[in-house]
Formats: sequence, structure tokens, C-alpha cells
Amino acid sequence: YKKSRHLRGQISNGRGRIGKHRKHPGGCGNSGGQHHHRINFDKYHPGYFGKVGMRNFHLIKHGKVIPSVNVDRLWALVSEQTRQYYKEHTDKAPVIDVLKAGYMKVTGKGQLPEQPVIVKARYFTKEAEVKIKEAGGVCVLCA
Repeated sequence: YKKSRHLRGQISNGRGRIGKHRKHPGGCGNSGGQHHHRINFDKYHPGYFGKVGMRNFHLIKHGKVIPSVNVDRLWALVSEQTRQYYKEHTDKAPVIDVLKAGYMKVTGKGQLPEQPVIVKARYFTKEAEVKIKEAGGVCVLCA
């Protein structure tokens, strides 16, 4: 059983007669952090109060996001029929617009088939550029 059951019938419930059990003698919650509880806050929570850094009004969270696609996934952005068509008709190359598929950057993981292709994107890594050019393709930067 709980201690409270054991204390039934005792007058002050184990809280002592002299300094009575009052509601919140030190204040509720985090109160007094800069006043009477300062030692605890300074000792166990340094840097709790105050500010740091510059404020950024109108922070755009998605402003720094750059969705990227790997070289080995490039041909998945166009249909298999397109790939077969350009395999036979080697006089021209297909244009893969990475931006239309929702990507901005082309990164260099994986292998490209030996088939020329024109890739449009905002950013290319060096490795991706080398692989596309080795396959006989072209990298086109677009804003």
C-alpha cells in the first residue's frame, strides 16, 4: 500500500507541525531561475537564459534544399521506349530535363550505359560530369 494509507489518522501526514505544508513555497515550475533558484540554474543549466546569434526574419526553411539524383537513375526519368529508340537512332541524343522530374543536382554514383544523352540540371558534381561526358553526353546548366 501507499504511504498515504499508512499515514491516515496522523494529523500532519508526515509533513511536520512547525513548517506547515504549503502549496508552492518556492514558486511553480521554473520560477526564480534568475532570483532565488539562481544557483541551481547556473550550476546545472548553464546558458539557459539569454539569446545567441542573429535573428533571421522571414526564414525560408526549404531555401537550402537541393534534391539530387544519381547518374545511374538518370535513364529511369525517361521511358524505356525512349531509351530503345535513341539506341537505334544514334544521330541524335535524348534530352533528360532533371528539373522537370523534381531534381536539381546530378551526382555521380553508379554507371551510365554507353549511350549519349543531354542532361539539363542546375548543378552537377565533377564525377557526374565526367561520367556523362565519357558516355558521349553533354551537361547543360540551367537556372
